[in-house]
Amino acid sequence: MKKGYWVVRAHISNIEDYKKYVSIAGHIVAKFEGKFIIRGGDQEEVEGSGFERTVLVEFPSYQIAKNCYKSDEYQDALSYTRNSSTRYFSIVEGLS
Repeated sequence: MKKGYWVVRAHISNIEDYKKYVSIAGHIVAKFEGKFIIRGGDQEEVEGSGFERTVLVEFPSYQIAKNCYKSDEYQDALSYTRNSSTRYFSIVEGLS
């Protein structure tokens, strides 16, 4: 079974609201057996710019990654991102 990944690039405009999302989302990701590989940290943008935060989450499967994103709990947590960030969010199937 191929793993699934969340790949997120974000520009944070309101850190206080975004922190609320981060605290809620972490528990939801864990419930779906997600593992944070990258969660912020130092980065250097070398092609394009504007997204100072990168997050990479690994799930046991592509389907589980999609189920987590579509879950009612996660959709509720997204209310904290709408006015606090601009994000590019992809759910990606891994190679193996």
